[in-house]
Amino acid sequence: MTTTPPALAINNLRKRYGDVEAVKGVSFTIDKGDFFGFIGPNGAGKTTTIKSIVGLLNFTGTIKVFGHDVITDYREARRRIGLSPQEFNFDRFLTVEEELSYTAGYYGIPRREAQRRITQLLKRFKLTDKRTKRTENLSGGMKRRAIIARALIHEPDILILDEPTAGLDVELRRELWTELSRINKAGTTIILTTHYIEEVEMLCNKVGIINKGKLIAFDEKERIMEELGNETLVLHTAKPIPKRILDGVDAYIEVEGKRTRFTGKGMKQKAKALILRVEKSTPIEEIDMQRESLENIFVRMTTEGTAHPEGKS
Repeated sequence: MTTTPPALAINNLRKRYGDVEAVKGVSFTIDKGDFFGFIGPNGAGKTTTIKSIVGLLNFTGTIKVFGHDVITDYREARRRIGLSPQEFNFDRFLTVEEELSYTAGYYGIPRREAQRRITQLLKRFKLTDKRTKRTENLSGGMKRRAIIARALIHEPDILILDEPTAGLDVELRRELWTELSRINKAGTTIILTTHYIEEVEMLCNKVGIINKGKLIAFDEKERIMEELGNETLVLHTAKPIPKRILDGVDAYIEVEGKRTRFTGKGMKQKAKALILRVEKSTPIEEIDMQRESLENIFVRMTTEGTAHPEGKS
């Protein structure tokens, strides 16, 4: 019985620029069909990793795309990948349709099949009425759609999106989210780098966090949020909770009059006992349980120190 190789397997990736080691022994595996969010601060190593995957940089370590080594089997590995870079790199003299046609030719797609795909992609990304317009004359939102359409012209198994919604307004971002979800559900593996962490929380099933060249977290998104995130129990009481009740509570505590927040790991499991304890001193009027966002987890993990300790206030 043969097993399908992972969509992407990176082992001990290292890259130096002179004396600076930009990526320090990064290893991870992405399965076919994953929607992977790769996040980190500026200069963390995201772009270097992406450039290594698509063969734009020399590096040490190994990278395989569906079992094909990106160095020793470059053509097959690269054929499997569609890249939508952050910076627009169109030929400024080509129209949208010509840009897609030129890329299709690069991948050896027959003319009739290329035209079918071009028509389909123009319709999917609402570019049909722009097909004869030069790419340099498109709006920022239209350019972003066109560059993703170009990345999909050869029907890649992996779509890499580097900051795909940078500079887009909220409406265009949400339209793009919907389309990317459709592409992923149809079977395309997606790798997303973005500074909008809510995009990762909304779209991705797997997350990697890189900081200072090191992979500091990698797992299913829900597991990362459960294991690394804090939970907050918010109690609105009839009168302020006495200090003697708060003493000894294993949580970071914030008191604002009659509103008290208890933040820490496993607060959901601790909530029942804590509520019973508080109710002995004052009636509780409202209870709210909140989960820490992926963005807050990201900020805590990539900033020197944490936003607050997990223990007492």
